[in-house]
Amino acid sequence: MNPLAGPMTQQRSRLLGRLLMAAAGLKVSWYLRGLRRRSVLASVLLAPLVLVAAGLLLWVGTTLSVMNWDNPADYPPADPTALDD
Repeated sequence: MNPLAGPMTQQRSRLLGRLLMAAAGLKVSWYLRGLRRRSVLASVLLAPLVLVAAGLLLWVGTTLSVMNWDNPADYPPADPTALDD
């Protein structure tokens, strides 16, 4: 059974965030390992692309893994009288 299948829950969000952060780490380590096989010019041109992509993966993964769905602090509680017109 796929742990990421079905509706998104807080547990699945944290798992997906950890997987994205691991992918960012693997992407950077794969790039650093390949530095010996590439030319200097190719490495310099690829560095911004690889590091920006890894940074975005790390940012999204961190956001997903620390998001609190039960009691979000950035939204006020719902006002039940606001919908009663």
